[in-house]
Amino acid sequence: MIEVEHVSRKFGTFRAVDDISFSIKTGEIVGLLGPNGAGKTTTMRMITGFLEASEGSIKIDGLDVVENSVECKKKIGYMPESAPLYGDMIVADYLEYVAKMQGVDPSKKLPYLAKVCGLEEQMHKSISDLSRGNRQRVGLAHALMGDPEILILDEPTSGLDPIQVSEVRDLIREIGKTRTVIISTHILSEVEMLCSRVIIISRGKIAADSDINILREQHQGSMTVNLSVKADSEAAVKEMLSSVDGVTSVKTENQDGFINVSLNVTKEVRPQVSQLIVSKNYQLYELSVKKNSLEDIFKELTLNGEGAAK
Repeated sequence: MIEVEHVSRKFGTFRAVDDISFSIKTGEIVGLLGPNGAGKTTTMRMITGFLEASEGSIKIDGLDVVENSVECKKKIGYMPESAPLYGDMIVADYLEYVAKMQGVDPSKKLPYLAKVCGLEEQMHKSISDLSRGNRQRVGLAHALMGDPEILILDEPTSGLDPIQVSEVRDLIREIGKTRTVIISTHILSEVEMLCSRVIIISRGKIAADSDINILREQHQGSMTVNLSVKADSEAAVKEMLSSVDGVTSVKTENQDGFINVSLNVTKEVRPQVSQLIVSKNYQLYELSVKKNSLEDIFKELTLNGEGAAK
């Protein structure tokens, strides 16, 4: 378990992170989000022990990361956004070096990591000759070398092609079954696919810490219902749907004989809308709802609160 209690980090007189608290249980995959400069990278560096908190405490399984730095670091695998690799080394040699530094038997660990990280065809190549995506894979293999209980990933799929992205996501899901995973990324759809919980930081403070579904419900506000109707009169369709309780606005567009409608609503109206259309003998070809995405919520929480700390 990770416990962050009233943690702040100052650079001179500037507070990059300002009195944040949260805890993360084993087996959680948590998205750590925030605008550029919000303080999320500083937070990750304090959890990993690369930076010391100016105030507050951080504990890993009850151990303080400052007082028990070696023990805590053994529990953590960290992949920064730009993994600090030795470009003049061969991939296999580099991972063997990392294994020996961490007291791991490379003959057993390297074949496994090469397979799960998709590096089997890259092991003989120089790191400097790899694409950015494959360098990310080497960084991920490095982070997994010590079989850590906690994995902290900063932009883990940056530079990967769609197939590689899918493979890395599958790997993260598998790792998250038995380990704690923290992911920092600007790809919000990735967070929705991988994480059950998000922590959003803005201007060094926590703007939200919640299950994604609960967060979406809390910030739902209005919804948009889209439908496509076959009817003779655009005006009649607009007038009819404007009368439905819960509909706050109606936009229509006549396109190739179809009337495309966008309804702004404050509650569920699809049953009433479909019944009205059928009662008028109109033909309904499409009916869908667009709810607030994580991106919408992120903008709402951070648009007026972008900080200046990274």
